[in-house]
Amino acid sequence: MRAMADKENCTRVTRLSKKRAAESMAAQLQQQSKKRVVLGEITSVPNVGLSQISEQQKPKPRRAKRKVLKAAGKGVTEKGKHEDNGTDIDAKSDDPQMCAAYDSEIYEYMRQMEQKSRPLPDYIERVQKDLSANMRGILVDWLIEVAEEYVLLPDTLYLAVSYIDRFLSTNVLTRQKLQLLGVSSMLIASKYEEISPRNVEEFCYITDNTYTKDEVVEMEADVLKSLKFELGSPTIKTFLRRFTRVSQEDYKTSKLQLEFLGDYLAELSLLDYSCLKFLPSLVAAAVIFLSRFTLQPNLHPWNKALQQYSGYKPSSLKECVMIIHDLQLSRRGGVLISVREKYKQHKFKCVSMLSSPPEIPDSYFEDVIVQ
Repeated sequence: MRAMADKENCTRVTRLSKKRAAESMAAQLQQQSKKRVVLGEITSVPNVGLSQISEQQKPKPRRAKRKVLKAAGKGVTEKGKHEDNGTDIDAKSDDPQMCAAYDSEIYEYMRQMEQKSRPLPDYIERVQKDLSANMRGILVDWLIEVAEEYVLLPDTLYLAVSYIDRFLSTNVLTRQKLQLLGVSSMLIASKYEEISPRNVEEFCYITDNTYTKDEVVEMEADVLKSLKFELGSPTIKTFLRRFTRVSQEDYKTSKLQLEFLGDYLAELSLLDYSCLKFLPSLVAAAVIFLSRFTLQPNLHPWNKALQQYSGYKPSSLKECVMIIHDLQLSRRGGVLISVREKYKQHKFKCVSMLSSPPEIPDSYFEDVIVQ
């Protein structure tokens, strides 16, 4: 009996030891898991884990530095900051996806990239034999409606139009296949940008099954080969996001209205073939210029911050601004209504119904910039 009791006690001790060992292991694993860095928690300090930074080593917030510089009245000449008051637009965003720590470097890279992936500004005259600028405008206007119907991201639309123009710069196409090129380009852009891209059948359906699935897939392959699978070129929307943030810094009224108006004017610019001669960054800057003029026509629409962050002076924007202004007033492209109808909706603050003065003062395009 005593031997059986001793054996039972040993068994209990063994179980207790295993339980304590398991609890100890769980505590160690929990402690180790706290050292893992969640992506949303990554700071602007590169190549260093959060657990490896002591309180003394952690960098002081850049906001405090700006406050000290402003109080001292000293100008800031580092890249990406105002020379007059030390404001750093890039460092103001708390959104980790805005990449505040190296936003200016990304912008410089995008400016280089936009030069390499440009379509021919006169491909209809030089390459195409059966297409016209009006046909292109009708196609883009329809694609804007498709993007709205399928709730696609704005970047998908801009990329699709970019693919169309780049393809037509090197490949002759008949008018019967222009819509096929449009849906195939949007299919590629959807696969590139969307989390859950639309399938081929849906793009066939949106054309009332004018084209078969095999035809869409074949055109998709032709576009990819023509683009050499270089799909990630910067668009007007890429630069518009940055310029909108800068523009909103000194804006007194609804910032959301300014943002939607910029989106509306940018999509209007997609309709006009003549805008292809401008870089996407210049078109984005012209859109901000005209948006500010529309909402506050008595104030100069450009300032030092916008000039510094965009790299464009008012005089270099004039031709593009005038074209988009004519589009806004329906002096050109008036028969293309999908964009106008889209931005008449209340969710977009009805910005397409805003009136703009018929003339822009020439003084606004002079290179003397107000603060």
